[in-house]
Amino acid sequence: MFLRAGDYAGLRPAKYQLVKKTRCCMRQALCRTEDSEGNPELRSAGGIGEDAAVGLTLVDHPLAQHLLTSLRDSKTPPPVFRTLTKRLTLALVLEAVRGLPTKEVSVDGPLEDSQGILIDADLVAVPILRAGLGMLEAVTELFPEVAVGYIGLERDEASLEPQSYYRKLPPVRGRHVLVLDPMLATGGSGSAATAAVKEGNPSSIAFVCVVAAPEGIRKMEADHPDVPIFTAAIDRQLNERGYIVPGLGDFGDRLFGTE
Repeated sequence: MFLRAGDYAGLRPAKYQLVKKTRCCMRQALCRTEDSEGNPELRSAGGIGEDAAVGLTLVDHPLAQHLLTSLRDSKTPPPVFRTLTKRLTLALVLEAVRGLPTKEVSVDGPLEDSQGILIDADLVAVPILRAGLGMLEAVTELFPEVAVGYIGLERDEASLEPQSYYRKLPPVRGRHVLVLDPMLATGGSGSAATAAVKEGNPSSIAFVCVVAAPEGIRKMEADHPDVPIFTAAIDRQLNERGYIVPGLGDFGDRLFGTE
């Protein structure tokens, strides 16, 4: 079982109430199939040990799915694509930061003092270049004081393995890190970037993506079972070129209008 955003006690049927907020224990990676009536469903895919676990949150809010559908449309031009990416990232990040530590404070209101809650976390955003840049602005708008690092990875088209060409990270020790990469395809880039961040001993890492493939989920589960994944979709599979299908195409090209 995995968690959909909003599946909390009192909001969904009892079968979801055993799951704690934004994280879940996924015993096996998930892939999309069809039931006997041709309706899409999620089932477990092989290759994951019984004791393995990864946190996976599928943000299936209607507005998130509305934005995702527009991103999938091949007729969406780059300027609109960038705006949609930012708006969808806002929805994803809201779920990704749900578990951050908070503190209670007292504030002076216009009529009387009141008690409130503030997020009490030192946050770092790390987009994977170049496509991850499209997700960054949403984070900096939500958290103006966030520190930002960059990891440049490109995929070798023959081996499909990530090749590093740039890394610039702020100190992350004891901080909470959001790794941003819109497409979790083979999982190679996501795993490599996560490993690079881990070298700095952060307090926590969350991986935020727009679309994930079962192969990428399995890769992240194998390499980083302690890192939760937040996504708007789990697509069917990778094609022979390592692209997610149905997917969105080349996210970076669509974001920046390049080929």
